[in-house]
Amino acid sequence: MEEGKMDENEWGYHGEGNKSLVVAHAQRCVVLRFLKFPPNRKKTSEEIFQHLQNIVDFGKNVMKEFLGENYVHCGEVVQLPLEFVKQLCLKIQSERPESRCDKDLDTLSGYAMCLPNLTRLQTYRFAEHRPILCVEIKPKCGFIPFSSDVTHEMKHKVCRYCMHQHLKVATGKWKQISKYCPLDLYSGNKQRMHFALKSLLQEAQNNLKIFKNGELIYGCKDARSPVADWSELAHHLKPFFFPSNGLASGPHCTRAVIRELVHVITRVLLSGSDKGRAGTLSPGLGPQGPRVCEASPFSRSLRCQGKNTPERSGLPKGCLLYKTLQVQMLDLLDIEGLYPLYNRVERYLEEFPEERKTLQIDGPYDEAFYQKLLDLSTEDDGTVAFALTKVQQYRVAMTAKDCSIMIALSPCLQDARKYLQG
Repeated sequence: MEEGKMDENEWGYHGEGNKSLVVAHAQRCVVLRFLKFPPNRKKTSEEIFQHLQNIVDFGKNVMKEFLGENYVHCGEVVQLPLEFVKQLCLKIQSERPESRCDKDLDTLSGYAMCLPNLTRLQTYRFAEHRPILCVEIKPKCGFIPFSSDVTHEMKHKVCRYCMHQHLKVATGKWKQISKYCPLDLYSGNKQRMHFALKSLLQEAQNNLKIFKNGELIYGCKDARSPVADWSELAHHLKPFFFPSNGLASGPHCTRAVIRELVHVITRVLLSGSDKGRAGTLSPGLGPQGPRVCEASPFSRSLRCQGKNTPERSGLPKGCLLYKTLQVQMLDLLDIEGLYPLYNRVERYLEEFPEERKTLQIDGPYDEAFYQKLLDLSTEDDGTVAFALTKVQQYRVAMTAKDCSIMIALSPCLQDARKYLQG
């Protein structure tokens, strides 16, 4: 970042999660990611820098190793003028969802992460002046716990996402329960995947967003967001997916365009070529739990038809969904089995705080750290080393459970298709 040329008016609010907030540049395909903290929690500039550098190293040396070089963007830590950050914070405050304003943007350190804006990223030179459509999906956890440590019977039948839907509707975060179930998306069965994606489009919540040329055109921030309008979405999508039946408007056109979008997303999710090292986990992390979630409307409809289990096609091993699921399944013990191990590590560190650095509790996230994650044993030998490995595996699994998949699409001319196929 060029310090003398930072103008807050060139940046706009893009989105935020529980721990960070993102702003996007109006012209360039870059975003800045700032950390957020509760108002009473202060950290030094050095601590902020190290925190952000750890995120970069974790992405580069852990997640990129598992998921593949082409699927993870690590970014870099940059230092910004403090006055720019303060003015930017004031500029975007009114755009932030009320539910996220319990934490403040870090305006004191001047550090942030600079990353590519994947909602606008132009991959091929022949697409430079064509519209970019980006679909962001947060698929969530794709399996039901298989650990013998699980004591609640319901957790062996219903996935975490579907259980949380009931909680979030009861607490008023969302108006209605989504029909989306992650196990349908991760099934590899196209019929189930289509149902899952249509369910996301009907009730996006914060699990699906669609951007056109970097601008959000579909998705919601909280329970007060308006009901999804498929006809409006179809209007945006027509240049990308004009229906083959030639209908230019009306409900038939809307359904045809949405159907085409769902089919394209499914094809993308089932394709893949970047290898990564998630395959090294495969021998120990097969689909050990139930294949379906009892709360899934798709599964319930089959039971009403007298069918017990939907067909499971399985995910191709090279696809991103497969690799993401493998990393999620590093959660070998569930939180019920992990918590006693976490307490073991905590007690050890209370007694020997100087060991925190030696044990790589806060990094560095290097090759040695990555290699320890490949130990899939679940036999507890009573050591701190075993407990720490399971805790670190759980942290990586939770990262994969909360990751976003960004799919960028652009109209492709006939000559460009030939170029791509060649």
